[in-house]
Amino acid sequence: MRNEGGLDRLLRIVVGLVLLALVFVGPKTPLGWIGVVPLLTGLVGFCPAYRIFGINTCGIRR
Repeated sequence: MRNEGGLDRLLRIVVGLVLLALVFVGPKTPLGWIGVVPLLTGLVGFCPAYRIFGINTCGIRR
């Protein structure tokens, strides 16, 4: 069951890739591995935190 809309997913993927880039370029900080979380949730379309708080950015289902 998806609970992320298109724009939400796109932003998560972009943020995840930018954070992961910090591991390989720029300051080369290991904190960039945090980017795996938004990247995976954006690719899958499901966020466990959204489920806990009852958030759904998918829009209206018909």
